[in-house]
Amino acid sequence: MPEIVELGERPYVALRGKVAMDGISAFADRLGEVVDWLAAKEIAPNDAPFFKYDVIDMETGLELEIGFPVDDLRSGEGEIVTGVLPAGRYVRTRYHGHPDGLREATSDLLAWGDKEGVAWDVDGNRWAARLEIYLSDPREVPDMKDWDTELQFKLKD
Repeated sequence: MPEIVELGERPYVALRGKVAMDGISAFADRLGEVVDWLAAKEIAPNDAPFFKYDVIDMETGLELEIGFPVDDLRSGEGEIVTGVLPAGRYVRTRYHGHPDGLREATSDLLAWGDKEGVAWDVDGNRWAARLEIYLSDPREVPDMKDWDTELQFKLKD
């Protein structure tokens, strides 16, 4: 069941890209580039990896970031960017299952928000913070059907 929570600012390092709807999986495979960049800078992630959907446009594609929250924020390089997830109220819910089911889980969460009358922090197609946080470590949970993912969508202040 979705819940509304108050979250503080969270610095992060991520890979940014423009991705077609059918290219999300290939983009996700590039998360290792972020891991390598962090290792080279001797920066340790402080939480689970995430996908941050900045722009969602079914016709032209997605503007997407994949990365990790960190304590030590430095300047990015090339496609590696740094940023801060904004503080504020978020709707948070968990999904258990293969990532292929996240589209339906997201639709369910948006429908819940419509029913509850929440106001998402979105301007047109651009979201302030719309996250999928991958809580399961594939080395410990190799079967993707057993993965846990948390959805966090920022609400308007």
